[in-house]
Amino acid sequence: MALIEISKLNKIYNTTAVPVHAVKDVDLEIEKKEFMAVVGPSGSGKTTLLNMVGGLDKPTGGKVIIDGTDLSGMSSKKLVDYRLNHIGFVFQAYNLIPVFTARENVEFIMLLQGVDKKEREQRAIGLLKQVGLGDRIDTRPTQLSGGQQQRVAVARALASHPSFVLADEPTANLDSESAESLLDLMEELNNIHDMTFVFSTHDVRVMNRARRIVTLQDGKVFEDKRVDREKN
Repeated sequence: MALIEISKLNKIYNTTAVPVHAVKDVDLEIEKKEFMAVVGPSGSGKTTLLNMVGGLDKPTGGKVIIDGTDLSGMSSKKLVDYRLNHIGFVFQAYNLIPVFTARENVEFIMLLQGVDKKEREQRAIGLLKQVGLGDRIDTRPTQLSGGQQQRVAVARALASHPSFVLADEPTANLDSESAESLLDLMEELNNIHDMTFVFSTHDVRVMNRARRIVTLQDGKVFEDKRVDREKN
């Protein structure tokens, strides 16, 4: 069984005079250990699709099933709990809490999960070392570069032991060196630790690393191709 099964997924926004059909009858299966990019022009439905897969937005029709669990019929409260315990998120804007240190930002999701203080601290420090920030554990986001902030965001995404990570334009605000370094890290997590990554991106640097590229056009799957790349 696929890790993520997307069936006849639709999203219509009725916030304007003319309804916007952002995602149209999308069918996809995403396997464990994928390193996959969802691409397409602005307005093609990339972010909307990721938001529905991540339970951040409810579909107008169709289903998202993760590890046998159907998200579409869940209440808002159950969705919050499911996201907290099963899905890691990395956003373009980092979304770090500015008054928290790097360690406290990584710990925060575990605090919400009810993990005890000692385990939170140990896991957060271990993850920050894993993403190359062992010397910036007690540093606040404003004292970190964009690339370092995004590495904290990756560590935070991994802190809950998620089934997979959704990364929405994670390299958009990074210079080339920081972007390549972040992608090296994500590839390592995918190759060595079998973490599943699903990206929404315009960035050719991400597309050049992805081993599966799903192209959306006008809310529909236009192309779904696998790319044979040598693992680093």
